[in-house]
Amino acid sequence: MSGHSKWHSIKHKKSKEDVKRGKMFSKLSRAITVAAREGGGIPDGNATLALAVQKAKDYNMPAATIERAIKKGTGELGGAESFEKIIYEGYGPAGVAVMVDVMTDNRNRTASDIRNIFSKYGGNLGTTGCVAWIFDRKGVILVGMEEAIDEDKLLSVVIEAGAEDMKSEDDHFEIITDPVDLKTVRDALENAGINFTSALVTMLPKDMVKLSKGDAKKALKLMDALEDHDDIQDVYSNFDIPDEVMDELINES
Repeated sequence: MSGHSKWHSIKHKKSKEDVKRGKMFSKLSRAITVAAREGGGIPDGNATLALAVQKAKDYNMPAATIERAIKKGTGELGGAESFEKIIYEGYGPAGVAVMVDVMTDNRNRTASDIRNIFSKYGGNLGTTGCVAWIFDRKGVILVGMEEAIDEDKLLSVVIEAGAEDMKSEDDHFEIITDPVDLKTVRDALENAGINFTSALVTMLPKDMVKLSKGDAKKALKLMDALEDHDDIQDVYSNFDIPDEVMDELINES
């Protein structure tokens, strides 16, 4: 899981630092609106909406903005855009698998943009299903080791709450859950007074591709370009960057 953890951590730090709040809040609002449109505006009865709202809260989105996004989805506010959810799949440098989670109001425009981004950064857009089999949908919670929590206590709390696994990765613990159990495990951590840096439903790769420094640099540029696109909600990949290579890239940036 180390490659995933690196990209997951990089994305988390990038988003937090970015808080190009306009862009981040726009993406979060879009996810809330679509979830409310498809499953209703009450989070307790709509698991997808509950996850979208929680993610928005984690990024400190104002309650009024969240409420407005929900009302857009339920039709209480007029003029709501008609967004479509699409998953694009492709390959990056060194053949790494890439999945792109999109919400768009113009499929043709977005498909063209994504194809151009893949091409520009050494990859290519593939067909539906070409890499989806490499990933499993899971909940992932990151707990920083700087919290100085006893590992056995942390393991006991999360396993009792229904977590599937826990691994130590670099400077954090990575807790894996079934998506439906993410909130329960998250609540157990909060009740135990254990802080966490991220708690999201994501796509975890079953197999990893270890990258050289050159390919790692290209892969990260591809991920950044995809993440920065307004219509792209999330990007998943199965690359593994060795620690020494990651350190070199960080020092060069």
